[in-house]
Amino acid sequence: MSMSPGSDRTMKPLTVFGAEVRKYRKMAGLSQDRLAEIIQFSQSLIGFIERGERTPSHNFAQRCDDALQAGGELVHLWAQVTRAASPRWFRGWLDIEQEAHTLHTWQPLVVPGLLQTEEYARVVIRGEPGISDEQVERAVSARMERQKILARNAPPMLRVVLDEGVLHRPIGGKEIMRRQLKHLIETLESPRVGIQIVPLVLGATTGTSGGFTIAQLPGGGDTVYIESANCGQVTSRSEDVEAICTRYDTIRADAHPQHVSVELIREAEKSWT
Repeated sequence: MSMSPGSDRTMKPLTVFGAEVRKYRKMAGLSQDRLAEIIQFSQSLIGFIERGERTPSHNFAQRCDDALQAGGELVHLWAQVTRAASPRWFRGWLDIEQEAHTLHTWQPLVVPGLLQTEEYARVVIRGEPGISDEQVERAVSARMERQKILARNAPPMLRVVLDEGVLHRPIGGKEIMRRQLKHLIETLESPRVGIQIVPLVLGATTGTSGGFTIAQLPGGGDTVYIESANCGQVTSRSEDVEAICTRYDTIRADAHPQHVSVELIREAEKSWT
């Protein structure tokens, strides 16, 4: 369930989560101080979270769930908190991403969100004008939660095409870039993930106009997510899907095969050392 039976469905997700922690804590007969001792988080943090003033981490939610015997409810609510951190126009895509059996994505500027390290994601998200530290952390948590689809028993096939410039754009500095590229190589240990690099020497290509993702769903029919500066567009209109699929095929035809692409990633990783 998304909320307890007595919850006000107009409440913000952080407030709902905090209220549920407080409810289960009182049902267990524990003070904030005692719960803090058990889960090894500070009493002040528990207070902030119960008042809906801080975003909980997954570790916090899991420890509270275990200590208070909430039966998975707090972990489930935590997932809703991170979902609420995503822009409204993106939430429909999250459902599609969960259902897809195959995802094809082209990214000309940054590593796609499903393959970002936490620190790389934090730098990318912090670039949003006017975003607060609290909003950054909520968005980072949401992005990390999305990545769990790649760790489930039947993950989707993920086929990524990157511009070579992504490997050399200094997002967050040398160490963050080195760890991000190392992570890309590690993800390729899964036969469900493929990465190809479009060489920089090609200059302008049909992909320089922006990134996108194609989701192939069970039962047929594709949906695409098209990125833009202010927001993204999610559409399953046949004309839009056909245009994006044609663009993807053209970009991928210019890309190196995976074994060459892996060597380029390895070389770039060394350059950041």
